[in-house]
Amino acid sequence: MAKTNSTSKNNKLEIKSVFAYQAFDSRGFPTVACEVVLNDGSKGLSMVSSGASTGEKEALELRDGGTKYHGKGVTKAVNNINKKIGPKILGVDATLQTQIDEFMIELDGTKTKAKLGANAILAVSMAVCRAAAKSLNLPLYQYIAKKVAKVKGADFILPVPMLNVINGGAHADNTIDFQEFMIMPVGAKTMAKALQMASEVFHSLQKLLKAKKFNTNKGDEGGFAPNLKSAEEALDLMSQAVVDAGYALGKDVAFALDCAASEFYSKEKQAYVFKKAVKAGILSEEKGTKTTEQLISYLEDLTKKYPIVSIEDGLDENDW
Repeated sequence: MAKTNSTSKNNKLEIKSVFAYQAFDSRGFPTVACEVVLNDGSKGLSMVSSGASTGEKEALELRDGGTKYHGKGVTKAVNNINKKIGPKILGVDATLQTQIDEFMIELDGTKTKAKLGANAILAVSMAVCRAAAKSLNLPLYQYIAKKVAKVKGADFILPVPMLNVINGGAHADNTIDFQEFMIMPVGAKTMAKALQMASEVFHSLQKLLKAKKFNTNKGDEGGFAPNLKSAEEALDLMSQAVVDAGYALGKDVAFALDCAASEFYSKEKQAYVFKKAVKAGILSEEKGTKTTEQLISYLEDLTKKYPIVSIEDGLDENDW
C-alpha cells in the first residue's frame, strides 16, 4: 500500500507493527484477535465477533475446517493478517482509515471477502481505528465521527442499547422460533441510567420466570431460554417484568425483535415453519406454517399489542 501522508511528516501516525493471533469468543470457539502498534507506542486491540445464524450473502468468515476445534479454527485468517495484510500496511498513516479498508478489500478481490476472510479484514480495520483514536486521545466514537466520517459539529446522539433478555431460535435449545427478544431503555437520559434500567428489568424477569416455574437457564447471548408457547408469552413476561421493575411500557422501556426468519423459512414449502414449536407439540404443522403475508400480518399484530420499535430479519433474506 502506498504510504501517503495525511498529516505532516513529523505528526504521521505510522503503523509500526501488526500482529494477529487466535483467541476465543464467548461461545468458546476460536476467533481472530489483532494488535496494531503505532510509532508513538499507541496500541489498538480487536477481537472479531461471530454470529450463530448467518445469511448466505454475508461476508465470509474464514475458518480452517478439518477436525481441530470442530473446523472452527482461524489460523488461516490469522496467517493472512501476519503474512499478507500486515507487511503491506507497515509505515502507513493509521489515520488513513478509509484508504486502509479499501486497500484490504482490493487485496482480497472477492465480493464476499472470501480470499483473506472478513474476520481478518475486520480485525485489522478495528485495531487500526482504535490505535489511531488512542494516539489522538479521542474516544473511539468521536474519532470515527470527526476524523473518519468527517462529520461537522460536535453534537452526538447517544445510541439506545438493545439488550437481549430472552433467547430462542439458533440461540437456545428451547421451543421459541424467534431468535432474540430485546428491551430498549428508551426513556433513559444517560447510558448509566439505561444500564441500570436494563439490569433491573433483567432481574425482575428472572424473578418472574422463577415464580412461574420456568427455567432460568441462559441462551447463546446471555438471555433467558425458557420453554414458552409463543412470542406473545415471551412479550407478556417482558411486559410484566418492566412494570415490576417500576417502569412504564413504551415510555421508559420499549421492545425489539430479531426474528432471524431465514432460520425457519422452508424453501421447499415457500413458507415459514415454526419448527421448534411444531416439534414440541405446541403448534400443529398447519398452524405452525405461515405464508409471507401471514407472517407480516402476525408481526403487525405484535407491534399493535406491544411497544415494539424495531424488528430485525422479519422475513427470509431473499423474501422481499
